[in-house]
Amino acid sequence: MSVEKINLELDHARKAGPVRDIVIPPCPELLSALRAELASADPDPAAIARIASSDVAMAASLMRIVNSPLYARSRPADTVAQAVSMLGVGPTVDILTCLLTRNAIRIASPLIEHFWETSTRRALAMGFIARQLYGVDADVAHTCGLFCHVGIPVMLLGLKGYPGTLAEALARQDRSFTQTENAAHKTDHAVVGAIVAKTWRLPAMTVVAVRLHHDFSILGDSHFPAEARTLVAMGLVAEYLVARHEGLLKHREWDQHGPACLAHLNVAEAEVDTWVDSLYPVFESVVVG
Repeated sequence: MSVEKINLELDHARKAGPVRDIVIPPCPELLSALRAELASADPDPAAIARIASSDVAMAASLMRIVNSPLYARSRPADTVAQAVSMLGVGPTVDILTCLLTRNAIRIASPLIEHFWETSTRRALAMGFIARQLYGVDADVAHTCGLFCHVGIPVMLLGLKGYPGTLAEALARQDRSFTQTENAAHKTDHAVVGAIVAKTWRLPAMTVVAVRLHHDFSILGDSHFPAEARTLVAMGLVAEYLVARHEGLLKHREWDQHGPACLAHLNVAEAEVDTWVDSLYPVFESVVVG
């Protein structure tokens, strides 16, 4: 499945396939404004601060995060502009993207009680991994990590019978998560998440990587862009790092495909062990209220 075929698949699923009746939440206007500023040749920190300040709750959340023990500043930020200056434009947009996405896709289900905490940790892990490698955009990696599983809450909100499917997928060991989804609904969270990413006009490589984040056969397939393949490999490493932090002792995808992903990234398993320690305070700082 090439990039062109992925786009055709997503368009068909949205217009005539099993996803046609799912309501895809619109991209928040503030997120569109943030991404437009970030995409400019010289992003303006003052413009980012103005966008963040336009929503009281978002500004308050940003201030709480920047003044948390994670950043250990000698003096706290007193204004949103100071927060943006301390963090930098890219990290600020990453934080605001998490906040806006969570607010746009609200879901209350005991099945995914900690969904946004895990998603935020995955995003942070992918951004961290990108900074350890060469030629990978950390902001794209962070966004990809956040959106990998965003199809799950969207399907919970809009697809009849999906809560039962989700419970089954979490429990089954004889087939993959997406196989269980497809058996019941003829689609899966990778497809739905990619449609959300495409609808929200996220970077093209984010859309491709979200669609393929459970398909590790692409790692050696040159029909796919190198960046997308790298993001898929990084995604599983990030999943593994988060799983270890959250105390999940068994990770079937990592057992099956972890070595191939590490080889693709040219990363040794011992290096991943050091990342576990480096990311501990970052992961611990994630509290979704």
